[in-house]
Amino acid sequence: MNRTSNNGTRERLRIAIQKSGRLSEPARALLSACGLAWRESRDRLFCYGESLPVDLLLVRDDDIPGLIADAVCDLGIVGRNVLQEQAGERIAAGKEQAFREWRALGFGACRLMLAVPETWQWQGAAELAGKRIATSYPALLADWLRAQDIAAEIVQLSGSVEIAPRLGQADLICDLVSSGATLAANQLKPVEMVLQSEAVLAGPVAVFDDVRAELADLLLRRLEGVLKIREGKLLLFQASREIVPSLIDLLPDADPPIMTSIDGSDRLALQALCHSAVTWQRLEDLKRAGAAGLMVVPVERMLA
Repeated sequence: MNRTSNNGTRERLRIAIQKSGRLSEPARALLSACGLAWRESRDRLFCYGESLPVDLLLVRDDDIPGLIADAVCDLGIVGRNVLQEQAGERIAAGKEQAFREWRALGFGACRLMLAVPETWQWQGAAELAGKRIATSYPALLADWLRAQDIAAEIVQLSGSVEIAPRLGQADLICDLVSSGATLAANQLKPVEMVLQSEAVLAGPVAVFDDVRAELADLLLRRLEGVLKIREGKLLLFQASREIVPSLIDLLPDADPPIMTSIDGSDRLALQALCHSAVTWQRLEDLKRAGAAGLMVVPVERMLA
């Protein structure tokens, strides 16, 4: 439970994550990589933070934006599609926005796509005028249609959207796509992207005004460090000072390198954090350009 001190300030941060589903384990793994550890309740619905005063609430992903809006939890890890759909619903209901995306998290990628029967000869979005589109994301679809200046009928369904054209409920669908296998199994093909989605850290629109602000900043710093080095490698090498600019040109994905003079000479020891694969080919290119003593080191943790 989120504790409140005698002066009314909140002393613990509560994060809602998906109890089960495709975002559940990656979310836990990411938070664990940030140094968080918990003691899980018997009902497996609540995890009490032991390493830091940061607790987990295990819920349905569709409930996470509402829990943030109602201040039941402080932050949440949820799909961008869910967050933006419920934000659109609040706008349609005349409610103030109570949550927003704080940071993309780099996992759970999928696309909200328009998909039509394979027999259609797709000529562009203008074909949608007057058509019936089945979806579980009416607010996102409505926003997209308005932006395209297209008048179409939205058929809201809570499940089995992909079979709507075969049942005569709709002409086409708007649904989440990962591999595309489900669409192909139902003789559908994706034609237009409505939203590029992934897991995001969501939080309130207003900033915290108690101890949670410090905890949230700490979490964001650690997330930044974990995500920055997930695919990163530390490249160590030596080079003469005059060729360093040309070597840096060969490392467009790297942070500005740290350079140290070797014994006061014109020769430098460099270390650069690279954010994509450091292949043999890249090492050979650097060596040909004059780098020496090339070494690639995995990075376990980093705090900016």
